[in-house]
Amino acid sequence: MTILRTALLALLLALPAAAQAADKLVLAFGDSLTAGYRLPPGQGFAPQLEAALRRQGIAARVHNAGVSGDTTAMGRARLGWVLGALRVKPDLVILELGANDMLRGLDPGGAEVNLDRMIGEFKRRRIKVLLAGMIAAPNLGADYARRFDPIYRRLADKHKVALYPFFLAGVVSDPALHIGDAIHPNANGVAVIVRRMTPAVSRLLAAP
Repeated sequence: MTILRTALLALLLALPAAAQAADKLVLAFGDSLTAGYRLPPGQGFAPQLEAALRRQGIAARVHNAGVSGDTTAMGRARLGWVLGALRVKPDLVILELGANDMLRGLDPGGAEVNLDRMIGEFKRRRIKVLLAGMIAAPNLGADYARRFDPIYRRLADKHKVALYPFFLAGVVSDPALHIGDAIHPNANGVAVIVRRMTPAVSRLLAAP
């Protein structure tokens, strides 16, 4: 009887893991914009995207690997650790980094190198990539924008990965969709981002 109970308990414990293994895994690898900065649980980018995918009948988990304040260099430094800590290989990574490089006025060339290396690592591991772009704030000047803005398209073309041109499209110009700092989306702003991005995510998850 004890053996039977032990076997049943092991089976019950294995069921959630088996169910998760059957789901698609999306890795949201970014900064505060994907981390859900100052948002209540369940209202950040990862949980809202997961809910949107499931409403479409797509069994997917979205793992939140966003760290507030991260630059591309910081993301690159932790990438191996994050991938190693996951129990399964992601089916898709949404790579959203560069905003903090831009806000700090860091050299766009450095950001491009870091993003290039990260995309290369994802490709080496045979993980599909959706590169989420960023554009320079107007106060940084036209010269900085000229050097910063094209790096995402250039990298997407180089590596032949999908590009979502501007992560904050539809949000950045509407104060009602910010938390009050003109940068970070509130829950409604995240909903706009998710609604716009979900079709691209769905297509990539369905692709061979």
